[in-house]
Amino acid sequence: MTVPADPDESVPGGTAPDGFGERRPRPTPLPTLPLGDPTGGADAIRWRQLVDGPLQYPHVSIDRDVEITMSDGVRLRATVIRPADATRRAVSTRYPTIVNINPYNRALLDLLDQSVHAPLIGRAMSGLAGKVDLSGTALSGVTDLTRTLSGGVFDVFGINRNLVRSGYTQVIVDVRGTGASHGKWQILGAREQKDSVEILAWVARQAWSNGRLGLAGWSYSAINSLQAADKRPAGLEAVFAVEGCEDIVRDIYITGGLPSAFIPLWLSIVNVLKWIPNPATAARDLRRGTSLRWLANRVASPATEVGSLAWGFLTGRDDRVYDDPYFDERDPDVSKIDVPTFLFGGWHDLFGRSATSIYSHLQMQPGRKQLVVSDGYHLDAGSGFGSAAHPPRVDVLERAWFDKWLKGIDNGVDNYGPVTLEQQGGSWTAGDSFPRAGASVRRLFLSDSPSGTAAHSAFDGSLGSSRSPSKASLPVRPDMRGLRSRDMTQVTAGITMVLGKDFGRDARYQEAGGLTFSSAPVTERTQISGALNLRLFVSTSGQEGIWAVTVNDVAPDGTSTVLTNGALTVSNRAIDPSLSEYAEDGSLLVAHHYLSHKRKLPVPAGVPLPIDVDLVPTDAVLDIGHRLRVDIYAGSVPRYLTVVPDLIRAHGRRQDLVLDPHHPSYLSFRAIGDPDW
Repeated sequence: MTVPADPDESVPGGTAPDGFGERRPRPTPLPTLPLGDPTGGADAIRWRQLVDGPLQYPHVSIDRDVEITMSDGVRLRATVIRPADATRRAVSTRYPTIVNINPYNRALLDLLDQSVHAPLIGRAMSGLAGKVDLSGTALSGVTDLTRTLSGGVFDVFGINRNLVRSGYTQVIVDVRGTGASHGKWQILGAREQKDSVEILAWVARQAWSNGRLGLAGWSYSAINSLQAADKRPAGLEAVFAVEGCEDIVRDIYITGGLPSAFIPLWLSIVNVLKWIPNPATAARDLRRGTSLRWLANRVASPATEVGSLAWGFLTGRDDRVYDDPYFDERDPDVSKIDVPTFLFGGWHDLFGRSATSIYSHLQMQPGRKQLVVSDGYHLDAGSGFGSAAHPPRVDVLERAWFDKWLKGIDNGVDNYGPVTLEQQGGSWTAGDSFPRAGASVRRLFLSDSPSGTAAHSAFDGSLGSSRSPSKASLPVRPDMRGLRSRDMTQVTAGITMVLGKDFGRDARYQEAGGLTFSSAPVTERTQISGALNLRLFVSTSGQEGIWAVTVNDVAPDGTSTVLTNGALTVSNRAIDPSLSEYAEDGSLLVAHHYLSHKRKLPVPAGVPLPIDVDLVPTDAVLDIGHRLRVDIYAGSVPRYLTVVPDLIRAHGRRQDLVLDPHHPSYLSFRAIGDPDW
């Protein structure tokens, strides 16, 4: 299916984006949080006092040598952390259990735990991370990363001693084929999902468990928590998922038909980690013969998926470079989850579009579902949390969430948020919904009239409410400037933010190789909220076109900050109207491209074609005097790579953005305010 060329035409059969429903009232007459307070107010002070104050038990008991046998005979290895008394002996009381299923090797989590909780050193590390402030300097990205240590997310990722000492048991399991577990790593596949359900059933049968279960995790373990929850296993009563994913294909695997450099890098890391024996049990494993079985499993699959992914990249003949049933099996069916679920995301996270999408697809009332989204990446989750005007620390929210749903304590956490967002260009806010209430659909057209604000770019055009009056073909060539951009920081999960402002806070270096279209300065503070779609009319001299775009906030001093991004190969321009999202007036806001091999369309050379580039939903504010800008590039390496067959078809190409009043290019989005565009 091709999208309509005229902006006044709408695509029939679409559905408007899901609403989030009404705010759920509190069931008891306890004091309520003021709507719009992202800090959590007085309730959050009490939550933090419970975590940082005197705890129920003085110690934890850690058993790192636990085997769990799956129904197919494969043995998974686990760590069980239980409350312990003054003699460091595990107590006999049955408690709720929090389960974390992780592929990153429990030996790594042990090292993290021992570093964070080492006498003096651990406390000094956490305190220093919270106090070092390099904001406003060339090293501001370092502060964003170090503050993650004091934001509490590592307690969700690994051993959470304070949670256990407050009357919980925690179980951390190496995913099959990783860490010390036996079997072949399946990367979130069906057998691995069955393992998650069987692990929960095993936990519920243990003498130290009272049968009330929670799932928690960050990244991969957040995804498998959502996968397990959609099976509705007995005993599961709550989920706490930090930066999980609902659509692996569109988020990071093959965005717009373009693979990401993150995937081979990540696969390599996990495949290396799975070869490292756990030193805590290495000697015993050798005596028992367990090491030989473990080694045989590793030899049978030494570098899981690396070869097939490389083959797909080189030939285009593997399922992993298309939206294939391989991925359908791995994406959580969020609509089936029926237990309270707390979600975290980041506007520039690897899975940037998933947090808000998962929230909208959860079929439950706000309060039972909660959403927190920061203006950050993947590895800086929770950065700054717990400081003034920020949400509570991640570990504080985790404790409050499980206290509410696993212990029945009416602590007000269900009345937090329910949608807590760090508005790009603004501050933390809390409210009822995303997109924001009152946001209406806007459309801004790309024009070849110069804005006078981007002499540094390959082309300086305008963005406004009127169509371009004349026809023009604007050439753009691929380059490597994406290596020094926010795209680079996104694909490295946030690591390169430490290299300076060009990697996150100013896109002007990258813009030197692209086409820019800038609006007039806004005359009223304007909020952008929700999904965005960029309709372009393009041509190429090859048989494939490769497009990467960003939407930016341009400050009066010229600083151009990326708010959101997207990409598309022209052969993948066909969209599925049943899964795309449309505004009330029929405007396309989220183009759901098929991204399958059989749905690829021919790209005739020299023929202008309409494409719709879907952009990651966001929430941002343009202050008075700021401008909105669209940047258009012929690719952005390494965020978006091109499979070799597509690269060959596009070889030596000349790509053109065609501006035509009869076939306009324009940005569709939701906004609040009257900016006088």
